[in-house]
Amino acid sequence: MRVTADRTVCIGAGMCALTAPGVFDQDEDGIVTVLEPHPDAEARTAAREAAALCPSRALQVTEADQQQPCEGEFGSVRAASDAGAQPGTSSAPR
Repeated sequence: MRVTADRTVCIGAGMCALTAPGVFDQDEDGIVTVLEPHPDAEARTAAREAAALCPSRALQVTEADQQQPCEGEFGSVRAASDAGAQPGTSSAPR
């Protein structure tokens, strides 16, 4: 998994830092900072949830086996394989 943030679109809502404090923080202006671009297994679910909750969509989570952001239950951030589906499928409604 790789986590990135587009600081130019961040509005400083802070949902990322509250949801995944080991992965994200905010600078003195409230703009997102990625603390851990490759979170461990324990922090991955929180990182996905934080990206899904971001109101400005400044966060992006890309799974190691995929070239593009993940899709599924958490909007554009959760891999189908993590949701219990076969790769290339999604159990989330569209």
